[in-house]
Amino acid sequence: MLKSIRTTLLCATLAGLSFAGHAHAETTLNALFMAQAAYSEADVRAMTEAFTKANPDVKVNLEFVPYEGLHDKAVLAQGSGSGYDVVLFDVIWPAEYATNKVLVDVTDRITGEMKSGVLPGAWTTVEYDGKRYGMPWILDTKYLFYNKEILEKAGIKTPPKTWDELAEQAKVIKDKGLLAAPIAWSWSQAEAAICDYTTLVSAYGGKFIDGGKPAFTTGGGLDALNYMVTSYKSGLTNPNSKEFLEEDVRKVFQNGEAAFALNWTYMYNLANDPKESKVAGKVGVVPAPGVAGKSEVSAVNGSMGLGITSTSKHPDEAWKYIVHMTSQQTQNAYAKLSLPIWASSYEDASVTKGQEELIGAAKLGLAAMYPRPTTPKYQELSTALQQAIQEALLGQASAEDALKTAADNSGL
Repeated sequence: MLKSIRTTLLCATLAGLSFAGHAHAETTLNALFMAQAAYSEADVRAMTEAFTKANPDVKVNLEFVPYEGLHDKAVLAQGSGSGYDVVLFDVIWPAEYATNKVLVDVTDRITGEMKSGVLPGAWTTVEYDGKRYGMPWILDTKYLFYNKEILEKAGIKTPPKTWDELAEQAKVIKDKGLLAAPIAWSWSQAEAAICDYTTLVSAYGGKFIDGGKPAFTTGGGLDALNYMVTSYKSGLTNPNSKEFLEEDVRKVFQNGEAAFALNWTYMYNLANDPKESKVAGKVGVVPAPGVAGKSEVSAVNGSMGLGITSTSKHPDEAWKYIVHMTSQQTQNAYAKLSLPIWASSYEDASVTKGQEELIGAAKLGLAAMYPRPTTPKYQELSTALQQAIQEALLGQASAEDALKTAADNSGL
């Protein structure tokens, strides 16, 4: 009898332990993010902490890599059949990721509230062939930032509205001895240079692809590269621009060493932060300029999304995490580094206060966003164009010849 009671108690205890273990079973998600521009690493960690606090049964391992490593990390992990549950992806990758089954089609997971609440243009970030492969997260384009104090000293009343005016104003600043090289760009042999080039292609009314073939060797594509080469050779552009990424541009501008800089949204509030910047309170921002007779403003689509990988063993938890990270509440709380994807956020004083000038520029810039080519061959095309830009800047080939070589090597 005693033995029977002990056995019963032991079984009950073990069952209780087993149940307790099951109740607190933890799902672990692995998520891949970018360690530059837009939201900071600290912001992503804070957003994630809010999620795990609300979902104690889910743990999220975060990994941050430079933008340049983001694509290969996601693809290589996919090839090994393990790795990430959630990945950050650029607007240029859905075609490739969908074709190669890197990401899960989440069209059916998107609610009516998401469909109606998110800005229509933001959805293009995650779409390919009529399907959606994630949620848009970073809504971004490049803007023209300018140093108000330097322009005032040069007697310039308003920032440039065209790219020719930018060159003219930079020359005035240089000739007056205010700065040796007034313009800073991200022209390193990396995707950053393609974003600057695309901004100019959009201004000049160019095309990347026409009828499935390269179309950037003439017209607006050629005009854009010729503008870059002229600006570089004239000395108006900082000579180190050919090695700069966006963070280098930010540092140069914040040190007061540039009158003009092309960069993403995140630079506005950092450059206006006295702890970060020597030019706080002197930062102006406008949409990237246009070209007389062709465009009023110019802009590249630099948006990014969050998606579930096809190898994820926890797609439901991964989607729950993505919904949290892209929610209006989360985005509004961190709107100083990346503007929200939600239309009604722009009527919220907590979002707009202190960055009215940026939002004014965003209304024009975001509406004019021009896409980099939508093709599964994008990586090959981008690499070929990066090389062409470098060769033309360094005088190793004319802009025309460099682009012809790029077309031959584009994979199209």
